[in-house]
Amino acid sequence: MNVTGKHLPVRHSLRLKNYDYSQPGFYFLTLCVQDRLNLFGNFFETDLELNDAGKMVERWFFEMQNKYPGIRCHEMVVMPNHFHCIVEILPDFNTTGKNATGTDAHATDTDAAVTDAHVGAPLRGRPDIAPAPESTKNAYGPDNKKYNATIGDMMDWFKTMTTNEYIRGVKNHGWQRFNGKLWQRNYWEHIIRDEAELARIANYIITNPDNWDKDQLKG
Repeated sequence: MNVTGKHLPVRHSLRLKNYDYSQPGFYFLTLCVQDRLNLFGNFFETDLELNDAGKMVERWFFEMQNKYPGIRCHEMVVMPNHFHCIVEILPDFNTTGKNATGTDAHATDTDAAVTDAHVGAPLRGRPDIAPAPESTKNAYGPDNKKYNATIGDMMDWFKTMTTNEYIRGVKNHGWQRFNGKLWQRNYWEHIIRDEAELARIANYIITNPDNWDKDQLKG
């Protein structure tokens, strides 16, 4: 049976105040295209067909494992106008680099209540709530890879890399133009608490294309 958003636990806090988002664990993340334009592909009958831009987004997601040692990229899906994924920060990820120091940008993030996009509910949060975090003071290890990184740092990097390549695609391959920014300023994140929740969310991601007609993020 396919899992729809209503089967996932409702979370009303986008980010937890004072929570250290560099801690080991599993994180469920959602990014939406600015104005929810269908830039990454479309559905033909019931089949999702990604275009070159959508395949590019997939590629950069898994490239994060090379940029940030000690993380694992798990289930993901690129939809026409948004992206779901699970990222795992492994134990000791942020203590591996020599002299790695940094600050957690999430520590002072607003704790205002918003509706979590991950549960399939409409995005009713105010547009000024919980913007993508500012860059933190990451340290580089001896292998020139980033340590002491938060989920916010990773998403900033991912958005930058995909935006830059998308711009090149517009110039060189005629990809559809976007309005000002490729991604919305905000993204949604949820800390996965246990194995049962991990299984539900992983299944939700895998079956997301099956529920496109009912998807609250559909443009």
